[in-house]
Amino acid sequence: MQFKHPELLYALFLLIIPILVHLFQLRKFQKEAFTNVAFLKQISIQTRKSNTIKKWLVLLTRLGIIAMMVLAFAQPFFTQSDTATKEKETVIYLDNSFSMQAKGPSGQLFRTALQDLITNIPEEEIFTLLTNTETYKDISIKNTRNNLLQLDYVAAQLTPSAIALKAQKEFSSNPATEKQLIVISDFQDKGQSQTIDLDNVSLHYVQVRPVIENNIAIDSVYPVQSETNQLALIATLSTQERRETNVPVSLYNGDQLIAKATASFNETTETQVEFDIDSQANFKGKLTIDDPLLAFDNTLYFNTNTVQAIKVLSINEADHGFLSRIYTAPEFAYTATDLNSLDYSKIPDYNFIILNEVKAPSQALTNALNDFVTNGGSVLCILNENGEASSYTSLLARLGGLQVGNLYKSGRLVTTINYDHPLYRAVFDSRIKNFQYPSVSSGFAIANGEAILDFEDGSAFITGKDNVYAIAGGLNTTNSNFQNSPLIVPTLYNMAKQSLSLPTLYFTNGVPNTYDIPAVLQEDGILALAHLETPDKTQIPLQRTFGNKVTITTQEQPEKAGIYNVLNKDNILQQISYNYDRDESVLRYQNLQATEGVSYNTSVATLFDTLKEANSIQSLWKWFVIFALVFLVLEMLILKFFK
Repeated sequence: MQFKHPELLYALFLLIIPILVHLFQLRKFQKEAFTNVAFLKQISIQTRKSNTIKKWLVLLTRLGIIAMMVLAFAQPFFTQSDTATKEKETVIYLDNSFSMQAKGPSGQLFRTALQDLITNIPEEEIFTLLTNTETYKDISIKNTRNNLLQLDYVAAQLTPSAIALKAQKEFSSNPATEKQLIVISDFQDKGQSQTIDLDNVSLHYVQVRPVIENNIAIDSVYPVQSETNQLALIATLSTQERRETNVPVSLYNGDQLIAKATASFNETTETQVEFDIDSQANFKGKLTIDDPLLAFDNTLYFNTNTVQAIKVLSINEADHGFLSRIYTAPEFAYTATDLNSLDYSKIPDYNFIILNEVKAPSQALTNALNDFVTNGGSVLCILNENGEASSYTSLLARLGGLQVGNLYKSGRLVTTINYDHPLYRAVFDSRIKNFQYPSVSSGFAIANGEAILDFEDGSAFITGKDNVYAIAGGLNTTNSNFQNSPLIVPTLYNMAKQSLSLPTLYFTNGVPNTYDIPAVLQEDGILALAHLETPDKTQIPLQRTFGNKVTITTQEQPEKAGIYNVLNKDNILQQISYNYDRDESVLRYQNLQATEGVSYNTSVATLFDTLKEANSIQSLWKWFVIFALVFLVLEMLILKFFK
């Protein structure tokens, strides 16, 4: 038993007062003469005995009255736990990611959990609420009910470590308070532990799960072939289990319905449908299905823009026929020029420049190419075995910090491919061990770059650093047979493609995305993004302006899926599509269990019932008031009826 006001128990010392009064109470008797003294003595003895018992009974009742009243004012109580009387600090994480759109027994998981919170938390109780994007610190239901009801779903989801960090930030450093973190989520199984490590914090997991866990989602779309005026698109759909069902898939161009197809999952959990669209048009694509479980993955946006040709310039002192066969329209706008005919003022207009066996690059050319690289361009230097080593040293050191060494004249084989280099990441299905090795008769040693292709002795044949590439020896047929190797096309092709990272069919919200917009901006000019549905609301993405392009990087913005216009003031330069990450589409869940210091519940109401029971206080002061009244009644009865 505990007391709310234990200091009042000192009042029990008042019990000594009636005891002293009883012990020192003296009464004087008046003597009267009677004839039968013996009889009177007997009556006197009986009367005194009776009076003594009565006084002791009255004393006990009065002590009982005082003791019961003192105990009542001290407010005694019982608790279910040792922490019931401590001051509480409560932080609640409520998962509002897209997977919480799934329907539980009483509706959508997030909406049901939010309503249960509002219903079960006392209106005046102060707590902190965390969502995946917002923090509501020291709020009460009474003051923020309407704001909480406006919470919506978001694409981002906090990891367990991020939840722990944000919660730890909200807790005070006061060791006397009882700290508790409540995590309300469906706890999807994404291959990572849901363990939250917090010292001196009570953890309460509430796992809410949908009634149906078989979701259908549009996963991706990609082109597979291009004909004269048609582009074939493959849309991939997935579900969690095989079932005999046909799902209609609709293709829109803007708001216009273009085609319909049917996706079947009779024998597989993944299926594909194919559409043909006009490859020459600016297509504002939208694929839709009708699946009631989750809404966010029922739509996938994409778009095709007018082909932006990558501008390639080759400065030649050797045959460039093999280059013209690689850089063909419409992907590339290839220009070839002799060194003596080079117009230096046109260099900034290109995206990729090739020095094709220029034997003695001048200082003027070095300066022009350095400015070109500084402004975001890419350069490939094909060294000629008869070139000037000092000129190459000056050029490559200035452009990319590459070091040119001695000339070797012994034939070598190219035997090592750096499969992890960005040029080759999507080229090979598997790592080839035996292939037709290209050979090089002579060339220069090149160091201080990232290896792309290496000779058998480990020295570099093709290397690169910071958008500057170098080939150690000439690719003319006299010095090398590399022109006949299957490696030449993907190597040179991807060098040029990466010089201008044009937007793909679509990007994913919430992950790093980088792409280039071919544009020449005026001083202090910026590009903006505007959703097609809200063209008046623009967003300014992170961007870097170069001579003939603007590199845009996005991650947290934009948040909403859809098609966006890329604006230069009021001019639409291009259109970009964004879609939500499909990780939330897979409705697989972790099997959580209660452990030491961690409780597990399947509903918010059940958790708060448990917490209320553990923190409940059984007050006893009313009983002590009743006991005081009982003693008072007993005293009155003793005084009146005890003879």
